[in-house]
Amino acid sequence: MENEIKPKNDYLLPSSIVVAAVILAGAWVYTTGLKAANLESKTDIAANKGSEEVVLPVRWGNLGVEMANAGVIDRQKFESLYLKRGGLDEESRKLLYQSDNGNLKITAENSGIILNLLWALGLGNKNTILESGPMNDPQYGGAGSFASTGGWTLAAGETMDHYSQHPFAILTPEQQQIVERVAKNIYRPCCGNSTYFPDCNHGMAMLGLLELMTSQGVSEDDMYQAALTVNSYWFPDTYAAIHQYLALKGMDSNQVRPQQLLGRDFSSATGYRKILSELKSFQPKNSGGCGVDAGVTPSKISGCGV
Repeated sequence: MENEIKPKNDYLLPSSIVVAAVILAGAWVYTTGLKAANLESKTDIAANKGSEEVVLPVRWGNLGVEMANAGVIDRQKFESLYLKRGGLDEESRKLLYQSDNGNLKITAENSGIILNLLWALGLGNKNTILESGPMNDPQYGGAGSFASTGGWTLAAGETMDHYSQHPFAILTPEQQQIVERVAKNIYRPCCGNSTYFPDCNHGMAMLGLLELMTSQGVSEDDMYQAALTVNSYWFPDTYAAIHQYLALKGMDSNQVRPQQLLGRDFSSATGYRKILSELKSFQPKNSGGCGVDAGVTPSKISGCGV
């Protein structure tokens, strides 16, 4: 594998195009708790020891209130989704209802809620990536035909009425360039596309996180590290496998840059499959794939379901 990952402008035909019948099946929003791969040091993705809290370098502030007021999140729908799990805990309710939140904190228990909140942010925040990037390429039938858009069922009114419509995280031209550059380097193992093509919930959530961090002046190095942390909670088996792969090759995960670990060779669906092919004894217990609800399973969705 290469030591440096370069941005590429080619995109795969999105595997997450939504079938209309599946939309009618109900909410596809992520509700499954994941066992987290906690980061013991800057790039250590090996540990999977429980539910330690990781503080991300980004302030949440009043974004939950803003998104609810704008209608990207319908609070009643959001809360109803979690009723079967005992309802939202106090910290999660603060993210949705209060205006004085500090930095986002992610744990194994709240990783799905963080995913959903960032998904709403990525979908609703006005950004040229959504307007002029591959999501709006005519060959794919329009931005509303993806799992990241058709799968968001927790908005007030029509989901696409909120697509790239709200100024939640305003970026300067220079900050926009940073988001685009970093987004093209970050992949997720449920899909073959980078965050620049956020066709599934994880991609859209990561886009929201990158936009928010950039708007608050977070450095690119810290953005990559935060993205690796978050991906490790959303896809714990993937990064446990990567750690084993690196060990097999005589490498220490702490010596590999987060940017490389998040790149196509490691974190894309193709890269992950190649790694698994060399780890004959590795048996994933939880793929950490796109979450499902209301009886919708990935097999019923064309590609990466939510």
